[in-house]
Amino acid sequence: MRLSDVGELGLLRELESRGLIAGTEHDAAELPGGVVVTQDALVEGVHFRRDWLPWRELGFRAAAVNVSDLAASAARPEALVVTLAAPPETGLAAVLELYEGLAEAGVPVRGGDTTSAPLVVLSVTAIGRSERVPGRAGACPGDLVVVTGPLGAAGAAFRERRYVRPPVRVEEGLRLGAVATAMLDVSDGIAVDAGHLARRSGVRLVLDLDAVPRAGELADLGFGEDFELLATTPDPLGFPVVGRVEEGEGVLLLHDGEPFDLRGYEHFA
Repeated sequence: MRLSDVGELGLLRELESRGLIAGTEHDAAELPGGVVVTQDALVEGVHFRRDWLPWRELGFRAAAVNVSDLAASAARPEALVVTLAAPPETGLAAVLELYEGLAEAGVPVRGGDTTSAPLVVLSVTAIGRSERVPGRAGACPGDLVVVTGPLGAAGAAFRERRYVRPPVRVEEGLRLGAVATAMLDVSDGIAVDAGHLARRSGVRLVLDLDAVPRAGELADLGFGEDFELLATTPDPLGFPVVGRVEEGEGVLLLHDGEPFDLRGYEHFA
């Protein structure tokens, strides 16, 4: 059996069942003392194309997607640890631009590693602190589903062979963290990410796609990489309400009042 047969979720389930990983059900790892840690890697040719993304923007993107996981954990970022793998012929000026982009996220780089590689890989570990991590497993029937901003911009941009800067929703995450029963960031498309909340919480999420604030076409909602926060909460706090939580399982997407099929990004597919 190959990774393409089981997918990312199947791999995680297999690792969990064998006791090889633990506590990985949320966007970040929660450690004693309110410390929250997350890690993401950007691989050239998989997560970005260098001819579409300047070095400075690559640096900011790598920082922002990790800070997004901290925001989904209602954590305030404190440090980044960065590993850069790059071809030896890479220009020094390019690498300096990349680190300037990392710095734009406003979180200090406290360490990391560099190594030679045939293509660019940028791996960032983000460390923060949270008073209360909502996680993915607490959604309750009767909760509302909210999103912090428009979705679809990343998909629309990709069709134009470009990338958009990920938003940094730390303050929104801290606000929602006080009331949200579950929360994550929209990185794989709203359908896939809502499915994570539904599965971990043992509930059904009903989403009205016509209520979702959009920055692209309807199909762009399945692209992912929008990095807005999706939360279930009894109090929407003024954020756009896009659905509700019911008893049951899975995700029901509605468009014009009818069930609608919307796929998302599947790792290893």
